[in-house]
Amino acid sequence: MKETEVISRRALLVKQHDSIPIYLFALTADELDQIADISRVERNDVGDLIGYQRPEVRRHIKNIVDYLDSDNPILPNAIVLSVNPSVKFTKSRGPNTDDGVTAVGTIEIPIPGTSGKKPAFIVDGQQRIAALQAAKNRSFPVPVTAFVAETVDLQRDQFVRVNSSKPLPSGLVTELLPLISAPIPASLTARQLPSALVDQLNQSPDSPFKGLIKRPSMSQKEKKASPITDTSLVKALQEALKSPSSCLFPYKNLTTGETDIDGIWALLICYWSAVKAVFPEAWGLPATKSRLMHGVGIQSMARLMDRIMATTDPTSKGASAKVEKELQLISSQCAWTKGTWEALDRQPWNSLQNVPRDINRLSNHLVRAYVSAKSNN
Repeated sequence: MKETEVISRRALLVKQHDSIPIYLFALTADELDQIADISRVERNDVGDLIGYQRPEVRRHIKNIVDYLDSDNPILPNAIVLSVNPSVKFTKSRGPNTDDGVTAVGTIEIPIPGTSGKKPAFIVDGQQRIAALQAAKNRSFPVPVTAFVAETVDLQRDQFVRVNSSKPLPSGLVTELLPLISAPIPASLTARQLPSALVDQLNQSPDSPFKGLIKRPSMSQKEKKASPITDTSLVKALQEALKSPSSCLFPYKNLTTGETDIDGIWALLICYWSAVKAVFPEAWGLPATKSRLMHGVGIQSMARLMDRIMATTDPTSKGASAKVEKELQLISSQCAWTKGTWEALDRQPWNSLQNVPRDINRLSNHLVRAYVSAKSNN
């Protein structure tokens, strides 16, 4: 039986975690190509999110290639890999090989056959690896930091943590957040529940948003058919969940920290289904043809939701009809697909943009129109 080929390299074990070893060593572009894969963010046949990596940035890669092909380049930033337990570390014998914080040894990484599964995934450094593979010097060594991870959940967790402070597409981090089970920074926790709700709104057969929300895991064809940007809806829900005056706030138990997800879900389905029913001509169109599907419309209508749903039990009999009746009070004040917003200095219907100024102006207009109509009825 032929022995498995391995890459053997001197390495340093860093003792950060009792059960998750971290290794520091170096590999060349050719070696990285042999042992590491990219876990692309996408969804499987049943709609579950798999993978976690963003698409490559061609211009950024070209800039790195040009630098690597120049005279005397250096690339000190480490590539971060997650490796499976088939990667073995053997501690060196003798004195001065272990100082309690680090240990010197040899790491052995198996090289799979042409049809075999590679033992490593790239967590950080995708663009640098692509550049290394395109550069002239394929034997250029680069520093590598590797941690042992048996599951994609741990890989995904580290990917979000490593990239949350970098210029990573916000939508990608947002889409991955619901799948992170370990404790995460407060800045990301606030987006976790809204993102999970948006994910379900995009997939549930009961949701008026089904298939309409653009997410990074989608194919280009699916994105073109999805008019709503996920970050707009996530921001709207995030704002509603943290505001004490919001209709969603009572569903949070401040004493226990628990949230009534079923209650929030029922409210969202009730309200947005009514929005779809009252404005059918504007629902589902590209944002360029409907400001209701635009970020400014989504976030403004979410603020109106606080007024309309504050006194409505979404699970009660006739709740949907009641909400539709409430929305009819402001329907004549809306210019989602044509005309002008007369109350907003006769702004053309498509002049409103997804910026705080316009979101505030439109939401204030809708709330004032609703309050005025209610007082006259």
